[in-house]
Amino acid sequence: MSHISYPFKKINKSVYQKPTSVLTSDNLYWKKLGQPVLVKEFGAIDYIDFSPIEPYYFAATCSVRIQVYDPITKVVTKNISKFVEAAYGATFRTDGRLLVAGSEDSAIKLFDVNSKNVLRVFTGHTAPVHRTFFTKDQIKILSFSDDKSVNVWDIATEEKITSFTEHTDYVRSGAPSPISPDIILSGGYDHLLKLYDCRSNETILTANHGSPVESTLFLPSGGIFISAGGTEIKVWDIFNGGKLLANISQHHKTVTSLRLATNNSRLMSASLDRHVKIYDISTFKVLHNIDFPNAILSMGISEQDDTLAVGMIDGVISIRKRDKPAVEAKQKSHFRFAPDLVKTQTESVDIVFSNKNKEIEADVDKFIRKMEFSKALSMALKTYVASKHPEKTAAAIQDMLRRKVLNIAIGGLNERDIGGLLKYLKRNLGETRFTRTIIDATNVFVDVFETQIKTFSEPNLLLYTSLIQEVAQEIEVCTKICELEGAIGMLLSASETTSAGNTLDIVETLTPSIKARKEIVIDV
Repeated sequence: MSHISYPFKKINKSVYQKPTSVLTSDNLYWKKLGQPVLVKEFGAIDYIDFSPIEPYYFAATCSVRIQVYDPITKVVTKNISKFVEAAYGATFRTDGRLLVAGSEDSAIKLFDVNSKNVLRVFTGHTAPVHRTFFTKDQIKILSFSDDKSVNVWDIATEEKITSFTEHTDYVRSGAPSPISPDIILSGGYDHLLKLYDCRSNETILTANHGSPVESTLFLPSGGIFISAGGTEIKVWDIFNGGKLLANISQHHKTVTSLRLATNNSRLMSASLDRHVKIYDISTFKVLHNIDFPNAILSMGISEQDDTLAVGMIDGVISIRKRDKPAVEAKQKSHFRFAPDLVKTQTESVDIVFSNKNKEIEADVDKFIRKMEFSKALSMALKTYVASKHPEKTAAAIQDMLRRKVLNIAIGGLNERDIGGLLKYLKRNLGETRFTRTIIDATNVFVDVFETQIKTFSEPNLLLYTSLIQEVAQEIEVCTKICELEGAIGMLLSASETTSAGNTLDIVETLTPSIKARKEIVIDV
């Protein structure tokens, strides 16, 4: 009888890799901002503004104070606390020497940054002032108040120059024109955007945003302005009678802050949905997205995009500092130790990679080929594999399931490896990549040890009990997701074709997770 030799098929790990998006130059550029440093303040971060001059300190307005941070050390260099009630919207003058801020007690205060002294106090509003700015000529101050008015103040005399009272609700956003000290933009909770000319004291343009306006800014040309309110960002052309040029709807909660970056070629938006999105200013297409742990109220970015500071509703400031390019760091090192070795051309570098993971993979395949399945599973459950590369462990388990030997592998495990397997199953139960494999492996585990569970050691018994509780919670989550899927289906069927686009996007986003979790319900 002849013996037929079949080639050994190695474990396929690629099926469990996370899906990757196409990396663009913008993705790489913004990812170089590095890991965030989180700083906790004592109240929600109302406003963040960067000084226009080096070293680019930024002022964070929160509670009854203004904290001026050093973006390099991430510590407070100045603490301005000359407020009885909440402070709002502190902004720097273009020389970085003065700060102006509004307050809950309706006063506007002008500070010297170095001495922290109050230089001027402007009174006249009858409600809180949420936003304040310097005009283009730097000798006047603009204030936007909950008393529905926009005021212009003279710094030298501390007197009110003019006042505009055409809004019918709170005015909590505005911007000075970048080309004229006499042009002012305001955005109100009455959904209206108004453009004023201080020379004639008249409103020269009115536009309806369609939602309470939270943030506004001009493009550097001064002929286009952008407004944010609700979930939408709108672009308006002043010279075309306030014509709407673009309507951007990429957030699913209120947009709270707008900024320009990358030499004014990129638009940034922050929202209560915990995302900061970056757009190309010429096409208004999303180029990059940055996630944050909580709803965002304010955002600021320094010159050269070196530092991004984001203020959240829970009082946390996330500070991301751009990593120095590797080439710069390398040249700097040469200069320090051997100035003659500084070179501008690219140098060849030998990179040595560890073979540790390759050896582990080879061991797993080797034990499977020898039919020593318990040793193969034990190798795949090593802590540095199961924790850092769970997809490799899942691939090994799936391979044994395919060969119908997982029950043999599990049955031969010692107490330590049983604990490792339980930890792995518990940790990855909700990971959609591994859902099917985890379910099947758990079923096999229960089949093998159904009559021996009480003989487990106390730590393993606790792990098993915890795994069962996790399964119960997962079943409850899956039930709710199935209900949500049904509700979305009803919304889709009832909605019109023109308005179904956004809902359809939501369904398509949720579909993989819903399908994966529905499998759990079906199996249970």
